[in-house]
Amino acid sequence: MIKIENLSKCYGNQAVLRSVSLELHPGQSVAMIGPNGSGKSTLIKAILGLVLPDSGAITVNGRDTRHGHSYRKDIGYMPQISRFPEHLRVAELFAMMKKLRTDVTEASYDETLYQQFAIEQMRHKPLGSLSGGMRQQVSAALAFLFNPSIIILDEPTAALDPVSNERLKEKVKQSTREGKLVLVTSHILSDLDEIARQVVYLMEGEVKFFEEIDALRAKTSETQLNKIIVRLIHPEYAHAES
Repeated sequence: MIKIENLSKCYGNQAVLRSVSLELHPGQSVAMIGPNGSGKSTLIKAILGLVLPDSGAITVNGRDTRHGHSYRKDIGYMPQISRFPEHLRVAELFAMMKKLRTDVTEASYDETLYQQFAIEQMRHKPLGSLSGGMRQQVSAALAFLFNPSIIILDEPTAALDPVSNERLKEKVKQSTREGKLVLVTSHILSDLDEIARQVVYLMEGEVKFFEEIDALRAKTSETQLNKIIVRLIHPEYAHAES
């Protein structure tokens, strides 16, 4: 579904991605984690076509991302920080997006989160007046609205209240059951424990490992993702803790 081959990117003399290769498939729920500056954001932007790599290739559903942007219609994206036109109302935003996506029929819309987050009740509010949590709700509802086969969520639970957080996590789990690919980044590893089945760990622009969480649990004898990472990346700290 997403194939990344020997992807590299530098900003000046700084190598941000170093020959990254990954294959992500339908039905996977993949957590992409790593320290700040590890290359996570750059890799996501490269998949979305917002960053041009220096070398390597990305194909999405068999389409080379260098040869046009039509592949993006298969992707629902929830950015870490949503920047909406301040004076546009919530209803106008959804109407505009639906008008732009002429390839999707109304019968195909997935409005589950739209309804669960009660976005209809804020439809007349200017986007600039929304709280951080409301913005996250709008962004999440938009990411799933057009029923994409690939969903990319960047720090999705930030600013969400506990109920909305649980509803979003359940939506992610449902999406993977339906055979969709979900790629999630988050610094809140406890949230990823519930929704991710695979983990990509990036460090200094390189993939340190890409494995099933269950296999990592067996390897480290840990159940929580944050403790798994400590065991694998900083074993000296893990031994000190025990």
